[in-house]
Amino acid sequence: MSKKSQKKSSKTPSGIAAAKKKAPKTRVTTQTKSAKTQRTPASKSTASIAKAASHGAASKQLNSSRSAPASAAKPVLTEGQKAPAFRLPRDGGGAVTLSDYAGRKLVLFFYPRADTPGCTREAIDFTRLADAFTAAGTAVIGISADSLKAQEKFRDKHSLGVPLISDEKHEMLEAYGAWGEKSMYGKSFLGILRTTVLVGNDGKVARIWRNVRVDGHADQVLEAARSL
Repeated sequence: MSKKSQKKSSKTPSGIAAAKKKAPKTRVTTQTKSAKTQRTPASKSTASIAKAASHGAASKQLNSSRSAPASAAKPVLTEGQKAPAFRLPRDGGGAVTLSDYAGRKLVLFFYPRADTPGCTREAIDFTRLADAFTAAGTAVIGISADSLKAQEKFRDKHSLGVPLISDEKHEMLEAYGAWGEKSMYGKSFLGILRTTVLVGNDGKVARIWRNVRVDGHADQVLEAARSL
């Protein structure tokens, strides 16, 4: 055998060995890529499941919060029923009770918040007609959830001439159906519903005005009181 043939044959085994050495690297790389390919969909599916689970939990919370007020709702006061008793603090000190007005007609106007535009106009209108209500044998009281300090400030600022009751715990508001769900700017919340109740001298509810519109309302209530 010539020297050239020997050189060629000696190169061939080393080349094969080199190829064999490189092959495992290629397999490792391929396996690594395939493992990554398999893990990618799994991570996406896990994220999707977690997202769906959290959405479901949020929906349950939203549904439970919506259904809670309905389950806890009290019977709505209707005309002809006996007026619910109450005892609450009023501006100037002391307390006011339903029994204080036994045998007399009584107007209870529930307003959302002291010294706001609509509530101010309403309170001023009832003050303007105070003498006319007295002539009709009817007392008038305003009620909100404001503190006594806020009620007194409201009274003094606008020279109001009707007693103002503070119902911070919403007890009377709920009993007379003046506390419930409201909406503003697409959001729902619980608050005072502008409501007026006329109680007859027999202690029963004669008229109820719900979702009151302030303009001309006090005059309508006066006419109703006169007709009893």
